[in-house]
Amino acid sequence: MGILVATMRLQYLIQSKADLEYKIQLITQSKMGLMQSTNELMSVGNDYDPDSPIVKTLQQRQAKLKILEQQLDMQMTQYQNRLKAVETEIESAKGVIDKNIEHSFKY
Repeated sequence: MGILVATMRLQYLIQSKADLEYKIQLITQSKMGLMQSTNELMSVGNDYDPDSPIVKTLQQRQAKLKILEQQLDMQMTQYQNRLKAVETEIESAKGVIDKNIEHSFKY
């Protein structure tokens, strides 16, 4: 693989890494919003009688938010695993570039 191709691959991998890091950041922000919503639902629910329909509705919404949080956790884990793979590929691409440079300037 030539230096040009290896450099192009490295740039692609760096862009992929940036995209994954951005997606992880978005998920983190979404999780913080979910936690805040869940906490607000819990505090509102404390004001009502535990057997009232409003409390049951709040508990259902809280359960839905918990499921959404679990889905976000799974998605974040997937992105983090992809990020590790991309970082490994970046190191490999850097090694290929270094070998090509070394080979090009050996006489």
